[in-house]
Amino acid sequence: MKNLNRLILTTLLVFAFGNVNAQDENNPWQIAIGVNAVDVFPVGEDAPQGDYFQEFYNVEDHWSILPSISVISLQKYVEDGFSMGISASINRLDKWGQTQDGTAVSVNNLMYYAIDGNVKYSLSELFNTKKLEPFVGFGGGFTWIEEGSFNTSSDSAGSGLAGAGTLNGTVGLAYWFSDNVGITAQSTYKHSFQDQLTKHFQHSVGVAFKFGGTDTDGDGIYDKQDLCPEVPGLEEFNGCPDTDGDGIEDSKDTCPELAGLAEFNGCPDTDGDGVSDNNDTCPNEAGLKALAGCPDADADGLADAQDACPNEAGPVANNGCPWKDGDSDGVLDKDDNCPTEPGTVANNGCPEVVIPSKEDQNQLINYSRTINFALGKSSFKADAYPTLKAITAILKEYPKANFIVEGHTDSTGTNKNFNQLLSERRAKKVVDYLVDNGISAARLASAGFGENNPIESNMTATGRAANRRVEVKLAE
Repeated sequence: MKNLNRLILTTLLVFAFGNVNAQDENNPWQIAIGVNAVDVFPVGEDAPQGDYFQEFYNVEDHWSILPSISVISLQKYVEDGFSMGISASINRLDKWGQTQDGTAVSVNNLMYYAIDGNVKYSLSELFNTKKLEPFVGFGGGFTWIEEGSFNTSSDSAGSGLAGAGTLNGTVGLAYWFSDNVGITAQSTYKHSFQDQLTKHFQHSVGVAFKFGGTDTDGDGIYDKQDLCPEVPGLEEFNGCPDTDGDGIEDSKDTCPELAGLAEFNGCPDTDGDGVSDNNDTCPNEAGLKALAGCPDADADGLADAQDACPNEAGPVANNGCPWKDGDSDGVLDKDDNCPTEPGTVANNGCPEVVIPSKEDQNQLINYSRTINFALGKSSFKADAYPTLKAITAILKEYPKANFIVEGHTDSTGTNKNFNQLLSERRAKKVVDYLVDNGISAARLASAGFGENNPIESNMTATGRAANRRVEVKLAE
């Protein structure tokens, strides 16, 4: 009983101070209680014990089972699937194997006590399973068996118990109904190097409870796996929230408080135009992506809000309005050089210019050559006016044609500059007359050539008279 009391006290200290094994990183502590069976037969000894693993599963003939809670263990998770633990167990042995002829050998309910420490390695990751957890372990401990016919010890000091240290190897399997509750079964081989304690197998089945994990935000996800441990979240997002419930966690949701679509990073598209509301200038009115979600009723490439003519297609350069053609000549006002006067496309919207015929052009030149000026002056003689009126009448017949008036002199005198200036003044004098009589100044130009372009010889009086002339020509 003294050793039993020691065993119970040691176990209580273990549970009190927790210097033992773990289960997993979320619930690092595991406690298990159950029943155990001891089998001293298949351990590689002489009869009444047998060879290693001989009749290993002969429960009826070889397993000594105490039909009550007889084993308790505590473990603490370390890392990477490893945990460390301690266990205490008690049993009564009534079976010690069999004789060589197979006769069962019994013993008289020998008390069995053990306390063991172990390192366990979970194989869950290896087999990619969570519910079913295979594991292996190794460790050591101290076991006592009450002295009997096949185990005596001179070192028992009258206690009636033969004890020794053991080196242990374990294989087992656990099934977890939830994160915290499961059943576990294991077999441990305990090898003693001292004669007073037989080698043996100990099997156990029990209920295991994992605990010690923290869930600060109460979302059912342990803090060690919770990327947002201070805020309740969802398992699918590793404990982070999805406030708007759109299936996109808040940290990746551009609009975390408005349910939206994944294609828009969690933002909604209220008007269904394919532009998320946070990028849609007109979120309540279906529009075009190219126009930041705003409509373009006339499809002219300009959003209605910026379109001066939203229902009439027009170029952006004209604020969305069509270009006008005020004179209806088929040439838009922007390209029409004569926007208020019908014309032709070929003439940039202006009326086609009707020019004098060759006959009329020759007649103008011939008429103009007969204009007489006072000698050495630019003033007209009286007989020049009928000719000027005839010229004016011809120019009015061609209102879009432009003309140039050229002045010429003979070579009389030695002052060429005087002759040049005189030719310019006479040409200008004719232009002034034509303007005063209804010909647009914009259609007329004048130039003087002095004595440079004679049409007759200046050696005769007749020739010099011909050279003193004015010519009205069609402008090129």
